[in-house]
Amino acid sequence: MAARKVFLIAALCSLVILVTFTGTTESASCCLRYVKRPLPCRRLLGYTIQNINTACDINAIIFHVPGRFLCANPNMKWTQRAIKCVDETRRPVNRIPKEETSAAPKLT
Repeated sequence: MAARKVFLIAALCSLVILVTFTGTTESASCCLRYVKRPLPCRRLLGYTIQNINTACDINAIIFHVPGRFLCANPNMKWTQRAIKCVDETRRPVNRIPKEETSAAPKLT
């Protein structure tokens, strides 16, 4: 009986740790705010679409530039022009899958 209680407590602690860790890795790959200035098309390597229904708080276009990822408001005209520019010269990198939980570089 005592061994069963120890096992249940260990399982519960493991579950709490797992849930805590999963929550932090999801938010690490989400945009939290938008850049304020338009990005020049020549610097854009690609983009990723972030949707609010993917465990992120805001919709965003994540532009891939050398060495960084920059988040833009998808409703801004300059963002739409930048997407069109990338689409004309390159393909979008990918969409963030609903269930993906991976640590990613810090987004700004």
